Amino acid sequence: MIEINETPPPEIEAFGRRALIVGVIALVITAIGAVMNLDQFFRSWLLGYIFWIGITLGCFAILMLQHMSGGAWGLVIRRLLEGATRTLPLLALLFIPIIVGIKPLYLWARPDTAPSEEVRTMLEHKHLYLNIGFFLIRAVIYFAIWMAITYFLNKWSLEQDRTGYRPITRRMQVLSGPGLVLYGLTVTFASVDWVMSLRPEWFSTIYGILFMGGQGLSAMAFVIAVIVLLSNYKPLSDIVQPRHLHDLGKLMLAFLMLWAYFAFSQFLIIWSGNIPEEVTWYTQRIYSPWHWFGLALILVHFALPFLLLLSRDLKRNAWTLARVAILIIIMRFIDLIWMTGPEFHEGAFTLHWMDFVVPIGIGGIWLAYFAYQLKQRPLIPIGDPYLEDALAHTSGH
Repeated sequence: MIEINETPPPEIEAFGRRALIVGVIALVITAIGAVMNLDQFFRSWLLGYIFWIGITLGCFAILMLQHMSGGAWGLVIRRLLEGATRTLPLLALLFIPIIVGIKPLYLWARPDTAPSEEVRTMLEHKHLYLNIGFFLIRAVIYFAIWMAITYFLNKWSLEQDRTGYRPITRRMQVLSGPGLVLYGLTVTFASVDWVMSLRPEWFSTIYGILFMGGQGLSAMAFVIAVIVLLSNYKPLSDIVQPRHLHDLGKLMLAFLMLWAYFAFSQFLIIWSGNIPEEVTWYTQRIYSPWHWFGLALILVHFALPFLLLLSRDLKRNAWTLARVAILIIIMRFIDLIWMTGPEFHEGAFTLHWMDFVVPIGIGGIWLAYFAYQLKQRPLIPIGDPYLEDALAHTSGH
């Protein structure tokens, strides 16, 4: 029987300190940039915010999926998933700059500046939904739902650690079912509110699902990168084995194919329909220098990781799998640039230094808080009834 050390390794705290230093420095530089170009600050903040909350909500969904499906595959990463979900209060606080920047960010919040009478009329028709008051109410509802579910899942998980009470597993499973439904609904509406409404005349019926696929992929890649890093230290060094990594690698491959399927489906539906108010979203990106981003998404975000993850040996090699995961994380950021950047510059290819510094600043603060949450509990759910199965899984070859 493997002895489980309940104390997280001190390296987590050291990593958190380094992340905090990097985050603070980046945010100080960001503050200088905001003084010089406030509108660009809001755009870059939205980009960075969507990226990091995507990882958080992806972890939120995978956590509920693990409770629903059970099994040993999720036990080695559950504490990472739970730690990520407990950063939601921080993300709610980091949403404030988006609230402040509603008018510079969203055309529907300043309809008097619409470029034409036709667009102004369209905004009037959508005003019942796209208005500042209702936008804020919906955001409060999203965060309330996410944090309420997160609170109970984390509370019950900690209670299970202390008591080993088996019915708690069923309790978390029962909550996770409707929780996944609420996740789907809230992420769909949030993606429409925060990103799709950047161009209020454009719409896609698959947009929310595309965001969910991307969030799941981002979260899986992030968790794999962290679990490989922590597998150098006890207790995970005694528990995480090639078979665990193989399972996680297969799940990341599944999310990769899911994201690619949704992305291609949206393109195929809109392109074949050839409706002007829909297809211009793609023409703006394809017939401009932005098409290099689209090509990179096809080749580097999908084709290369897909081919690599087909290898059984690669998925069982910790550091090689981690490198693929980091590549996917980087490409997820590129995908968000592709989705948001052209909306602010009318299709012209423009990248600003704050598009990179702001996400680093937000990420440093987020990672520091994630590390703080991670060290509050054992890295393995020691009270889970499936723990013995996970340890038995460890002994396999």
